[in-house]
Amino acid sequence: MDTPGAPGRALATMPLHAVTEVYGEAGLRGRFALEIADLPEHDRARLTAALDLAARLHAEQRRIREPYLNHLLRVTIRIKHYYGIDDPDVLIAALLHDSVEDQPYALAGVPVNGEPPREAALARLAGEFGPRVATLVASVTNPRYAPDRDAHEQYREHVAAALDRDPWARVIKISDFTDNGVGVIHATGPKVVSSARKYRPLVPILRELVGRPDTPLSAGAREHILDQLDLAEVRFAAILDES
Repeated sequence: MDTPGAPGRALATMPLHAVTEVYGEAGLRGRFALEIADLPEHDRARLTAALDLAARLHAEQRRIREPYLNHLLRVTIRIKHYYGIDDPDVLIAALLHDSVEDQPYALAGVPVNGEPPREAALARLAGEFGPRVATLVASVTNPRYAPDRDAHEQYREHVAAALDRDPWARVIKISDFTDNGVGVIHATGPKVVSSARKYRPLVPILRELVGRPDTPLSAGAREHILDQLDLAEVRFAAILDES
């Protein structure tokens, strides 16, 4: 599949943020199609349905200067291309990893009123894509934080606890962190410093999790991720030491 102006061969090898900058959402969708082309037809159909749902749920969301869907596509493509993981449940959960946290009402199909219906949203994911997908999404969904404690501290506590018990969720969170942390240089304004402060303390936690024998990653994928964590540390230091 070729994206207009982007030959398939070039699109298949470009860094993901380069695809974003040059070709935008259309380029990332094209890259996604290329990445899943080798999967069985049934798995491709499930992934296409998950992408369609993610696109509808996050249609009005943006990440500063891009559609939110771009982030979800990069997280998923990274898992497939750089981590070498073909597991459709993991890839589907990656596409939908922010759905319960950000769009619980739309996902559950209820009016915006009262407490976010997270259990109902997870039940819909389980019904459409299976209980394993719902469990993975639940593991990477941030809880509602206590207002009298630092939100970033509570975030790190949640990440450490959730990923300690769910090895496959580590894969999704590591790709999510890479997009947010290593990709911090693609942010603008106050988001740059706030993101660096939020994510910098996660580096040693993720480094330890990547090294665990039960983390389902190949040696090559582990090496790639550790290099990315090193790069994140360099970027965080450059941002925070100058701020």
